[in-house]
Amino acid sequence: MTAQVTEKTTEIPSVLRTSPDITLRSDISVELVDHNASDLSVVRAARVSTAGERAQHEDKGAGYTEGLIKYLMRCRHGSPFEHNYLTFLISAPIFTVRHLMRHRTWSFNEESARYRELEPVFYVPDESRLLRQEGKPGHYNYVPGRPGDLEDIVSGASGVYAAAYREYTQMLEAGIAREIARMVLPVATYSSVYATCNARALMHFLGLRTHRPDAAYPSSPQREIELVAEGMEAEFSRLMPLTHAAFESYGRVSP
Repeated sequence: MTAQVTEKTTEIPSVLRTSPDITLRSDISVELVDHNASDLSVVRAARVSTAGERAQHEDKGAGYTEGLIKYLMRCRHGSPFEHNYLTFLISAPIFTVRHLMRHRTWSFNEESARYRELEPVFYVPDESRLLRQEGKPGHYNYVPGRPGDLEDIVSGASGVYAAAYREYTQMLEAGIAREIARMVLPVATYSSVYATCNARALMHFLGLRTHRPDAAYPSSPQREIELVAEGMEAEFSRLMPLTHAAFESYGRVSP
């Protein structure tokens, strides 16, 4: 199964959009490529404690499923939410992929610059990105940039990206190993990664990587990883609507 769940495509000012050496992007894509996830699987995992192997063949209807899932979420019985999986293919700048890999209960496979030559594709923010930060770490807000900020960022970044990629390709042409040559590339270089998790791990990720003022523990994630989270949450809510609704009802806290 392959389904595109979200892709944020934006316009870069035309004067800055193209370069003879590099490609600039502002989008981050999240694609669901495989899954085995349903609300019923949560109920069957929970019911095995009292029904044994009979639980695998039970389906007591939507009302029972919803009630039991709410109970499990409210009382924080988390293990029944682990017997499923969702696999995503993400295309994002390396600094965003590193945020994703902070979630250590997930499984990851990322393209490797040891084994392949990376394409000259680099991230720049678009006009919707809040560019300035006010306050101290842990107690700050993002605010819009001032006139000219975006143009300065894109212009400066593209110059650095082009220079870095020239050095990279010159090293490769000179016979330097890819694993050495890659050291000059910036963390804004795009990478692709497979990421697999269960619903419990995904809920923990969503609680940290989305900004929801109504959450029990509001978080202030970097916008780029929040775009990844939003794409994943769209599929989670589609595949496991009762689990997602209970997650929302009880403060967006993973059980």
